[in-house]
Amino acid sequence: MSDPKFKTIIPDVEFWKNMIPCQAACPVKTDAGRYVQLIAQGEYKEAYLVARSPNPLASICGRVCAAPCEDACRRGRIDAPVSIRALKRFVTEKYGVESMEPSTQDALFEGSTEAGNKIRWHLPILETSKRIQKREERVAVIGAGPAGVSCAHDLALMGYQVTIFEASAIPGGMMYHGIPEFRLPRQIIEKEIAKVKGLGVEVKFNTPLSADFGLSELRAEGFKAVFLSVGVQKGRDLNIEGIELDGVVKAVDYLLNINNGYRVDLGQKVLVIGGGFVAFDAARMALRRGLDDEADHEANEMAGGEIKSAMDAARSAIRSGSTDVRMISLEALSELPVVRTSQGQEEFHEAHKEGVTFHPSRSARRFIGENGRLKKVELRGVSRVFDENGRFNPEFDDSVSETLEADSVVLAIGQQADLSFLKPEDNVELTPAGIIKVDPKTLATSAPGLFAGGDVAFGPRNLIEAVANGKQAALSVDDYLRGPGSTTHFKLRVEKIPTYSYRMAEDYEKCEREAPPTVSLDRRTGISEVESGYDEEEARLQAERCLACHIQTIYDPQKCVLCNRCVDVCPESCLKLVSLDTLELPEGTKEMAIAKGGFTEETTLSAMLKDDDKCIRCGLCAIRCPTDAMTMEVFYYEETERLR
Repeated sequence: MSDPKFKTIIPDVEFWKNMIPCQAACPVKTDAGRYVQLIAQGEYKEAYLVARSPNPLASICGRVCAAPCEDACRRGRIDAPVSIRALKRFVTEKYGVESMEPSTQDALFEGSTEAGNKIRWHLPILETSKRIQKREERVAVIGAGPAGVSCAHDLALMGYQVTIFEASAIPGGMMYHGIPEFRLPRQIIEKEIAKVKGLGVEVKFNTPLSADFGLSELRAEGFKAVFLSVGVQKGRDLNIEGIELDGVVKAVDYLLNINNGYRVDLGQKVLVIGGGFVAFDAARMALRRGLDDEADHEANEMAGGEIKSAMDAARSAIRSGSTDVRMISLEALSELPVVRTSQGQEEFHEAHKEGVTFHPSRSARRFIGENGRLKKVELRGVSRVFDENGRFNPEFDDSVSETLEADSVVLAIGQQADLSFLKPEDNVELTPAGIIKVDPKTLATSAPGLFAGGDVAFGPRNLIEAVANGKQAALSVDDYLRGPGSTTHFKLRVEKIPTYSYRMAEDYEKCEREAPPTVSLDRRTGISEVESGYDEEEARLQAERCLACHIQTIYDPQKCVLCNRCVDVCPESCLKLVSLDTLELPEGTKEMAIAKGGFTEETTLSAMLKDDDKCIRCGLCAIRCPTDAMTMEVFYYEETERLR
């Protein structure tokens, strides 16, 4: 039996693009690695422009993005991912809408370029290729959430006349109504949206779609295309005994009321059912509201300097357990939806530090009440959540049973869309799950000129995915209104880095990930922001952890003398010199190598293998190479569009 052969990949352009995993994983294709590297170099303004170029909500994402870029970060395969999301916040605080220099991004609106890899919806590309002249077509965007605002932003830059119809009196969608202020200050949302309105976007508040004002009425008003991004703002119920009791509330309703300034009394003992970000937001807010209620009660009886003592007493009461918040999840702790991401793991640790108690692998069997009011929740065990095919199909263990006292239960088990404004004559096809069916590439619906994105088309998802949907919808609307004929061009630029000048930061491979600073537990009340962000020294140190995936070790077999020095010096053992016969290659590859090199069939050929997951870009292989066969080269790409 012969030894198994090495499985290999012959690199092409897509391979090299995917070698920057943070950008490949980002729904809006932010060149995160590039802005992190610029922060490490102290080029903060340029770093901000790279972060802002594809993302009209960069300042918001710097605080609450789920950061799929971090989950893909190659540094995470070695120890822990780079703190990409927190580093974005660092540069937006210097140059974003919340900064003292909010006009910095105007350079992008005027067509200036920036240093990152770009696709056709990045601002320099979008501005120079699309906005040839002001267009007369009017486009309606339904919903002022992240998808709607992002779509309106890009359409305005293309020259369209855009109107956002928002059901509430406040823009932001679930960014405003669903995310607690201790995670996302409201002034950040307001300033981001003000910047979009400054591009000429009109926003009509308190104007929901309804049976009397729907898609046909929008068309009658002259709108040539419509983007639906109404979100999913109705919470789901559990079909169990006692669901009708007072004290059983939906998380989305609870957060919406709290975030709009209404008091919701959950009592002292609160159970939150769910394991996603909404559940964690509800649990952490419940703790804060409990603290606020204690403090308000004490403060009402005191005056002057005694108020601080009352607050301190209330905080002590919380920590001693007078407010009891527990989370019930079907999943085990390791399976929680939140802990599947790097950002979610930090959210989990913060909730645990604040005093949330977890009851994993449990399901509510029934809610027990007295005189119509919730008193207890009976739980049962969960043996597994997903079946052997990975589908959600929980199995329960009735041998495990416990009963918890509760003043309130907050249900955070998902949301659903309210599409009551749709009429049969609109010809809008829905999925079996009750959301709008769309082409996943273009976001077109079954009705001509109607596009949909965000939660209403895909179900609850991350904010950055909604932003990407809005940007894709803008391109699709433009294609629909302008007609076919544009072409996309790919430009690749490769630069060799002189070996004598190539250096990574000192001890970069030893530096550990540090979560951004947070406010101490005894000061976490009400709407005060928990995370405070890196200072300049911390930011540069964390940015230096980046493995610079834009830089590749390039091997030239024509110069190689098979000395093996690069293999010997590699600290991560990611290089290997082997016989060509040990490789599993595409058909015809060996013959092509023989012909290209002028060899004979009897010639023993060698190949250099590299494990890119392990490479830390130290450059020692290039420095050690006596013939310049191994070099360090950096590449950048742009996808540009030429209009018909």
